[in-house]
Amino acid sequence: MNEQSTDLREAVRRRYAAAAVKVTEGAAACCGPEPVEVDDDFGSTLYPADERDALPAEAVAASLGCGNPTAVAELRAGERVLDLGSGGGIDVLLSARRVGPTGKAYGLDMTDEMLELAVANAAKAGATNVEFLKGTIEEIPLPANTVDVVISNCVINLSTDKAAVFAETFRVLRPGGRIGVSDIVSDDTLTVEQRGERGDHVGCIAGALSFAEYRAGLEAAGFTDIEITPTHPVADGMHSAVVRAVKPAETGNGSERPL
Repeated sequence: MNEQSTDLREAVRRRYAAAAVKVTEGAAACCGPEPVEVDDDFGSTLYPADERDALPAEAVAASLGCGNPTAVAELRAGERVLDLGSGGGIDVLLSARRVGPTGKAYGLDMTDEMLELAVANAAKAGATNVEFLKGTIEEIPLPANTVDVVISNCVINLSTDKAAVFAETFRVLRPGGRIGVSDIVSDDTLTVEQRGERGDHVGCIAGALSFAEYRAGLEAAGFTDIEITPTHPVADGMHSAVVRAVKPAETGNGSERPL
């Protein structure tokens, strides 16, 4: 990783560590956790009220995503789900409810403060079918062919090596597995410089891929049945989007699913 990429990753880590600390410190006060300040295009308002109300307030307050990937991933009972960049755990806890006691939801995050918050939130929710892992989304600490679904909520755009993210996602999915991701995507007409003019990297804007770049990246990793559907604008020419894709069933034998 070059120096610029290292600096960007550290900037992302600091931002999300600060967000976790804000929620944790607010929860210790008399009035409960204070939501992290984001605009209407990001955060817990993108989840239905009944889903928010069923979770610990700290998980809801720490939400910084741009969509609701658990809804678009069409999770089913018994499935194993991995959330890339799981933060305070809102999507992991929602996934755990959807897959039920015979399934499992993993959360992966590189920030100690967010992992601590997520573990506490899982305990408050009484979720026993969850596990949080420390690591980066470019090097997922799971064996190949072990999860049915990979979700992510406005995190892939933060990576400085998206090809590695797509390759690792493909690796850990079982054959026939799928992704259901919310992310920021730019119009194909915008240059990298123009994306940077619309927002910074840690704000999920400057690092976003275009629709064509996103599709090409997934195809290069081996994914098929790719769908990238914009849901709402977040800046001029920039969109929150739902990304779906499938790992072909004939890839490998899927025998490495022991977890």
